[in-house]
Amino acid sequence: MDARTIIIDHGSGFLKAGFSGWNEPQMVFPSIVNYIPCRENPGPSYAQRRVSLGIDICHPDTFSYPIQRGRILNWEGMEHIWSFVLERHRREHEDFPVMVTESPLKEPADRRKTLEIMFELQDVPSILLADQLEMSLYASGLLTGVVVDSGYGLTRVQPFYLGRPLRPSGKTLEFAGQDLSAYLFKSLFKEDRNHHNLFQLETVATTQMSKCYVPQNLAEALDFRQSLPSGSDENNTYQLPDGTPVELTPMQRLAPEMFFSPQVFDLQGPSISQAVVDAVLACEAALHPLLISHVMACGGNTLYPGFTKRLYKELITDHFSSTKAAMWVGSNRNFSVWLGASVVAHLSSYKSEWMTKEEYEESQRL
Repeated sequence: MDARTIIIDHGSGFLKAGFSGWNEPQMVFPSIVNYIPCRENPGPSYAQRRVSLGIDICHPDTFSYPIQRGRILNWEGMEHIWSFVLERHRREHEDFPVMVTESPLKEPADRRKTLEIMFELQDVPSILLADQLEMSLYASGLLTGVVVDSGYGLTRVQPFYLGRPLRPSGKTLEFAGQDLSAYLFKSLFKEDRNHHNLFQLETVATTQMSKCYVPQNLAEALDFRQSLPSGSDENNTYQLPDGTPVELTPMQRLAPEMFFSPQVFDLQGPSISQAVVDAVLACEAALHPLLISHVMACGGNTLYPGFTKRLYKELITDHFSSTKAAMWVGSNRNFSVWLGASVVAHLSSYKSEWMTKEEYEESQRL
């Protein structure tokens, strides 16, 4: 393929984009669009609005996420995001091949719609649609192991053997970063919570990114935090708009425990460690030692302090004590999908997976 390929990895929470060959994406921004009324446009109601990226501070109640739980629900919004990315990367009179990552939950109709937008509206010369979990595998430099990916909308576990997914064994948990955000919204602001309030959005985001962590033992961590004198931990507070400090509760600081004890937060499904165990045990017994010795953690939630240590601890303590388990973690693991796609973009073994515009047009005539 071309020496440079535009890589677009769109998650439920953030989009990562950039040219292949770089060590990290050149563009990272929330997968958010907003619709602002535009009365000067005559015609039907859908024409009387303007689509733009992000949250408009003057109209904070107009934003939405085009992707929900890994599925594209708003194609107009998705097209606007793709158009913005491609315009930023295209040079004058120069087109680049495009690689778009897609969720394992994709439907055939979603793939057809993606191809339609990219070829007919964005006029790309060629495209490769790549599985997100497979790309995370390549980012690790491994071909066999278990990919544990936890992002904004989904938490997914998928074993691979020699680069191929062992499909029936994969697990998808519908609790992830957005559920942690929802818990903090509810516990911090209670009946006054408003998911379009900019102060509340910022407070929740800051709390998640800088104050939350995964305890190695929930009961011990709760006892410790509850024994601390009020005001003894300056990292334990946030400020109201008027400057009044408010102290976080122990469970607010320990909210990422959600991934290991979902029932404590009234969430359905097994813990992330149990999902890994179930996925491995669903594979052939002969593969168990090889798979559990190559567990790859990726996605933004795995960056919480204590996350990978807790996952490793639960795997070896409760389930695979006689097997040599190993966690593979990278400092840029929140970009694992994009980094893997950057590698795959130029692999000759994937050459047959690309589709050119000519091939697309021919398929439409059949």
